[in-house]
Amino acid sequence: MKFKVSSLDNKSLKEINLNKDIFEQPFKQEIIYRMLRYQSAKRQSGNHKTKGISEISGTTKKPFKQKGTGSARQGSKRSPQMRGGAVIFGPQVRSHAHKLPKKIRALALKIALSKKKSDGKLIILNDFKIQKAKTNLLKSKINKMGVTSALFVTGREIDKNFMLAVRNIPNTDFLSIDGINVYTIVKREHLVMSESALNFLTERFSK
Repeated sequence: MKFKVSSLDNKSLKEINLNKDIFEQPFKQEIIYRMLRYQSAKRQSGNHKTKGISEISGTTKKPFKQKGTGSARQGSKRSPQMRGGAVIFGPQVRSHAHKLPKKIRALALKIALSKKKSDGKLIILNDFKIQKAKTNLLKSKINKMGVTSALFVTGREIDKNFMLAVRNIPNTDFLSIDGINVYTIVKREHLVMSESALNFLTERFSK
């Protein structure tokens, strides 16, 4: 499957072969949903917390005598029914993460990549190198490609000038190939990959 490789100046350079196993997966919404849910759960901090009766500050003395007051008997001011008392079965600090099979995670990434390709939202560049770390310079180059919302994925060698320039452009994300994920791919309209990132991805799924 032939695919065009362009320069950052939007000039066509050559054609390369894309791996069909990675870029021609049929779209399965339930797989994408499971992966997004998995990623969202892992991002939750899980630091919600309510105090149990042992954590409430206050006296352990009986509030009032057992009989003769006309009120219901009480044993502690820290009990759940008392104002300022404990919370029963309230949220506790925990991890919201859950397991998802490795094969499902890999398939979800392939489906997300295939979707971008089939929608015409995939762009392959030879590299992400610019002479100066100027946001306006990079923005003008991106505008020539007709891109307003994009995820830029580079190889493991990151061009510092590009990284500094792209972070000031709205609706863009920048990742190395090690950090590529379904959520960030789906979040942006276009997926712009460097040729080195594509090679790493192909090598990763060929193992």
